[in-house]
Amino acid sequence: MILAIANQKGGVGKPTTAINLSAAFAMRGHRTVLIDLDPQANSTMSYVERAGLNRSVYDLLTEPGCTAEELLRPTPVERLSIIPARIGLAKLEAKLVGEMDAHFRLKDKVDPLAKTHGLVVIDCPPALGLLTVNALVAASHLLIPIQSSYFALEGTDDLLETVEKVRSRANPGLQIIGVLITMHDRRTSIARDIRQQIQKVFGAKVFNTVITKSVRLEESPAYKESIFTFAPDSSGASEYYTLSEEVMDRAQTRLA
Repeated sequence: MILAIANQKGGVGKPTTAINLSAAFAMRGHRTVLIDLDPQANSTMSYVERAGLNRSVYDLLTEPGCTAEELLRPTPVERLSIIPARIGLAKLEAKLVGEMDAHFRLKDKVDPLAKTHGLVVIDCPPALGLLTVNALVAASHLLIPIQSSYFALEGTDDLLETVEKVRSRANPGLQIIGVLITMHDRRTSIARDIRQQIQKVFGAKVFNTVITKSVRLEESPAYKESIFTFAPDSSGASEYYTLSEEVMDRAQTRLA
């Protein structure tokens, strides 16, 4: 499974989900790769020191001879590797403008990687530009995190329209594996109302697992740890592990 985590709306918990879901997959025994496709490099900073990075996913997408395997960096999580990002990734769109294969750069490099690793997770930037389209073209599945807030559904129509465009030509097999409600505060009536609204729009695609607001989830990246080592008994650890089970169950059901 190549799982893209995307929503062009910022602040919905994409890096948090990418960091902890990939760690949960690795803990379940799967060789997993986390690809940081966001120029802000939050997933990268959560696992490795950027100061020592000479090469990144930018090189993977711009150098014909560069392979994904040579860019893999180990993380403190057993069986989890990362292909890091740097701020220079923001220049990619200008670099590839006019290139015939611009939308297929990541797919061409990730397909061989997926044969040697059980799972690939792609953390997308908060935009619907070339980087996110590359992720959608490369992915087998898409997970959409949506914050439990008043403006939760803002922009989702644009994302779904982009998904349909990608399906129509470049990647007909792309499946939306689910919609994840994040930063949910069960104490407030507005959060409960928004959850109902999201479920009304997306129906069965909404995961049963909901990620609640958690200080521990916000703190763990600063210590370069996943939630499972930083606060293993926290609600965040329990929720992301349960989510990993739900994602795997849905993927296997659709493959059957």
